[in-house]
Amino acid sequence: MPWQKTHDPYRRWLAEIMLQQTQVTAVIPYFQKFVERFPTVEHLASASEDEVMANWAGLGYYSRARNLHACAKAVVEKFSGRFPLELNKLLELPGIGRSTAGAIISAVTDKPVPMLDGNVKRVFARFFKINEVYGTAGFEKVLWDLAENNLPQEEGRAFSQGLMDLGSMICTRSNPKCLLCPVSELCRAGKEG
Repeated sequence: MPWQKTHDPYRRWLAEIMLQQTQVTAVIPYFQKFVERFPTVEHLASASEDEVMANWAGLGYYSRARNLHACAKAVVEKFSGRFPLELNKLLELPGIGRSTAGAIISAVTDKPVPMLDGNVKRVFARFFKINEVYGTAGFEKVLWDLAENNLPQEEGRAFSQGLMDLGSMICTRSNPKCLLCPVSELCRAGKEG
């Protein structure tokens, strides 16, 4: 994937926002078009909202595009065009939540930082056999506790990307490929069928 070839915070942030609730295959051409049209956060911040929306058209969930534009402006105004790589500062920016911030930090710095995209939630829910009701506050709390308590000491980038890849390619929403799973022998849900 083109965003995995760089540790540039702008490109990693752009990819993380585009990948929210959207499949990778749909994101790739949009990502490439955005990077070509808006090669830096300054280019994106100085664009008109109409231009940003036109380049986003077809990707869906248009509030992401508005937040993307607002975030680019905030990065330019508050941080002189440099994405902050501290969790609390990233969380101040429009459209960046805890999971997105963790994914950006781990991808850019290689620090182990907890993150929970939809794929990672599914992996953790099955691997640890979470009994809380999916989507409730209790479910989210259990998952965040697991994400924080199961971080490696180093190589945060590989760990986070590996969890996301495991969820998107093997531990899929329907028809998971348990026979191909590298952690199937430890998976509590898998052991119980």
